[in-house]
Amino acid sequence: QVQLVESGGGLVQPGGSLRLSCAASGIIFSIYDMYWYRQAPGKQRELIGIITNGGTPNYAGSVKGRFALSRDNAKKMVYLQMNILKPEDTAVYYCNTRRGKEDYWGHGTQVTVSS
Repeated sequence: QVQLVESGGGLVQPGGSLRLSCAASGIIFSIYDMYWYRQAPGKQRELIGIITNGGTPNYAGSVKGRFALSRDNAKKMVYLQMNILKPEDTAVYYCNTRRGKEDYWGHGTQVTVSS
């Protein structure tokens, strides 16, 4: 059974930092590209970053230069380091992976940026 479990969300002040984690199980983690999405209230889910199975990250323009993706294949973990957080980063953040017909999602972790 495939599981993706996000953690690390919380309340942070503008300008602050958080690191989100996604723990994967039930897959051969090292062959999967990993994605992070977010969904703010009343908005569509937004792809914010991908880290390939080879460790190459790419980012949406809205987070480029502030967020950083990394992965640890031995631990089956992917990390989203979020810096210089803004109120508009407030959202539920989701970890995702897909390959062929497979498509797996975590339940998300809430990030709230507010003073």
